[in-house]
Amino acid sequence: MRRERLTWDEVDALIDHLLPQFDHEFDGMVIITRGGIVPGGLLAAALQIEHILTAAVDFPSEAEINTTRQSSRFSAWPKFLQFPSDQMLAAKRILIVDDVWGSGRTITAVKNRVSSASGIPYTCVLHFNPYRNLFGTFRPDFFAATTDAYIVYPWESRHGGEHAFLYGHDQ
Repeated sequence: MRRERLTWDEVDALIDHLLPQFDHEFDGMVIITRGGIVPGGLLAAALQIEHILTAAVDFPSEAEINTTRQSSRFSAWPKFLQFPSDQMLAAKRILIVDDVWGSGRTITAVKNRVSSASGIPYTCVLHFNPYRNLFGTFRPDFFAATTDAYIVYPWESRHGGEHAFLYGHDQ
C-alpha cells in the first residue's frame, strides 16, 4: 500500500479546506479516539465548539472472531469502550471527527449510536478513501481530501512511532 507522510503545514491546509464546508453551527463534537483527537481539537478551536466529547470504539481481532465463529472482521459488531450518554447527544447537532474514513466502520458505528440517542450526526474526516469504503455511496458529510494511500500524520511519526498507529486507522 502506498504511504503518504504529511507535514503540519499540510494538516493546516486540510483544516483550511474543511472550514468553508460547514454551513451551520454544531452544538457539540464527538472525537473518535485516537485518530480524531488532533484534528478534532483543531476543528473545535477553529469552529469555537465548546462541548467536546469522546468515543472509543474497538472491533474484535481476527483471533477473537475465530473463537466466536463470526464470518469476518468486517461483519463483527463494535465494542464501545467509551461513549457519551444519550442525554448529552439528544436533539443536538453533533460533529463526529476522525482522521480517516477507510472502511468507514468506526465512524459509521459512532454516527449510528448518536442517531439512536436522538442526536443529529454529521461526519467529518481529513481523508476519505473511497476504494476501501464498505458503505457503498455513503461517505463523510465533510472531508478535506480523497486518497488511496495509507496516511501517516505528523503526530503519529513523533511520539510512539507510526508503528503504534499502523493498525489504528479505520480498517
